Amino acid sequence: MKLSGGERVEYTVQQLAKLAGVTSRTLRYYDEIGLLKPARVNASGYRIYGAKEVDQLQQILFYRELGVDLETIKQIIMAPSFDDVQALKQHREKLLAERRRLEALIANVEKTLLAKEGRIIMSDKEKFEAFKQQLIDENERNYGKEIREKYGEEQVNKANEKVKNMTQAQYEEVTKLGEEVLRVLHEAFLTGDPAGELAQKAADLHRQWLGYFWDHYSKEAHAGLAQMYVDDERFKAYYDQKQPGTAEFFREAIFIYTGKK
Repeated sequence: MKLSGGERVEYTVQQLAKLAGVTSRTLRYYDEIGLLKPARVNASGYRIYGAKEVDQLQQILFYRELGVDLETIKQIIMAPSFDDVQALKQHREKLLAERRRLEALIANVEKTLLAKEGRIIMSDKEKFEAFKQQLIDENERNYGKEIREKYGEEQVNKANEKVKNMTQAQYEEVTKLGEEVLRVLHEAFLTGDPAGELAQKAADLHRQWLGYFWDHYSKEAHAGLAQMYVDDERFKAYYDQKQPGTAEFFREAIFIYTGKK
């Protein structure tokens, strides 16, 4: 085992597993799928990990904490353009956003407790502020850059304001409507007909859903959003998670609905 300045720079599977708080089996699996290969295998057949692999494992665990699947992590960290410093900055931003989300929820719970104890009066709007802010923050975190580039700062800011000003009833309605869009879309996909009744119903429900966020509706913008659902891998993965090909099917349905085809 090598030492440098008092620091251990090489680890066996068991040593690295203990250091990182994972199982030895996890590290062996990461090796098998090519996600984290050891620096070398010694004469006794033991996997040996160095400083580079330690840093790589840290990145993997950061991505896992953020809910990224192993195959996607592999694509990210194995890409020639991967920048570990930039990745750490992105991790920090996402974790800070998560901290803000949790702090807002905690503040909302504390305010609710005070209201229950009769020490303050809490409006119905205040009861849902944290949840609406969470919706905005999650959307900004996942798609903010692309949406702002496509629709502009003013339009996105107006959409966020509409969410903040939603009543309790509106918030519940848009949540249920979003679930209904996905339910009908998946049923429509099974028909294989984007021009069919179910597919067109999904497109119409989607238009209604957009009404809760957009300042004004246009067929051109609706069709453009549908195209982005296919072009952007994150949107595509969201719609394809149950049935691959759903994003393209939805785009075709919306194109037909808006008269773009």
